[in-house]
Amino acid sequence: MSCDLTFKCVFDLRCQVAESPVYDDRRNCLFLVDIGRSTVHRIDLAGADHVEWSVENGACSLGLTQSGRLVLAQRDRVVLFDPENGAIVRQVAVVEAERPDTRLNDGKVGPDGAFWVGTMHDVVADRRPVASLYRVTAEGTVERKVPDVICSNGLAWSADGTVLFHSDSRGPWIDRWQFDPQTGAMSGRRRLATLDDGSGRPDGAAIDVEGNYWSAGVSAGVLNRFDPEGGLIEAHPFPVTAPTMPCFAGPELRTLFVTSLRPEGIAEDSPAGGIFATRSPVAGVPIRRFDDRRL
Repeated sequence: MSCDLTFKCVFDLRCQVAESPVYDDRRNCLFLVDIGRSTVHRIDLAGADHVEWSVENGACSLGLTQSGRLVLAQRDRVVLFDPENGAIVRQVAVVEAERPDTRLNDGKVGPDGAFWVGTMHDVVADRRPVASLYRVTAEGTVERKVPDVICSNGLAWSADGTVLFHSDSRGPWIDRWQFDPQTGAMSGRRRLATLDDGSGRPDGAAIDVEGNYWSAGVSAGVLNRFDPEGGLIEAHPFPVTAPTMPCFAGPELRTLFVTSLRPEGIAEDSPAGGIFATRSPVAGVPIRRFDDRRL
């Protein structure tokens, strides 16, 4: 089913690289990061209040936790961040600290309660498949799950937690795995789609209750919606050139928010780097929480 979506800039933040929007149903707010400025943002949806925190060592992606804190991916580590006081309260794990040419990128909490986060090769002139996707538990266990990636991205799980979607923005491809929501075991890897700059290299992603995969086509100014088998349902035109990640929010998870980046040299009055929203034709899948209750 195709439909026309009209995106409106609802939060003109002018972020350098806004990413990783997550809806917190307990607080009725969005959390997100600006990778370019190493900041964490909270936007209250009821009153549109905005709080911003600067953090050292990077802010690359984040997820919700059972305790109400955030699990935050920094350049080479995963930490717990307290949005009540803007402080990092605990280091959970170190990831690829021995590699100065990589950094953590897209991350999301899986149905198994672990934080899944990938790295990317951070050498612009020579991107190579030296990055990986990792599973990080609250106890600090780090397990490499998918090697030989250039820029790990696009994590999303089906509503029942048995299917994992994962992309490589520089591959550029989207893969689908069978997933055990209890153990985090993966099997049956299948290539879902292969893209290019014109069709939209796959950046961040979200999934709806019908199993459709919404992928930010960062190179083409589109939000691509794929069916569960990889068929392109529709490429929704986006108001600015580089959308970075969608997320479903609101009490019914029927508002679709999409972050964006702000390219150098963009016109001063452009809303690029802001947060855009539209009414979704279908509800999204609820976000899971990192199991940090023992920490």
